[in-house]
Amino acid sequence: MTEQSAQPARVTLYGRPGCHLCDDARAVIEAVCAELGESYVEVSIDDDPELADRFAHEIPVTFVDGRQHDFWRVSPDRLRRALRG
Repeated sequence: MTEQSAQPARVTLYGRPGCHLCDDARAVIEAVCAELGESYVEVSIDDDPELADRFAHEIPVTFVDGRQHDFWRVSPDRLRRALRG
């Protein structure tokens, strides 16, 4: 998780420990957020049964500004466009 401002994180990554796709998504999100001065939070679906049921077959899942943005893979260009509005 990163915190670069007092503003809430615009990006949320839902995943689980040991997920290689989650590791790949995190790397993209970290790079794009650092480039644009944004922050992100990461949530383990293993900590919440409702999230585990909802996202079990789609992780990693990325939300931007509270709306689902991607699942499985994160495109850096698409994420940049979403964050730039």
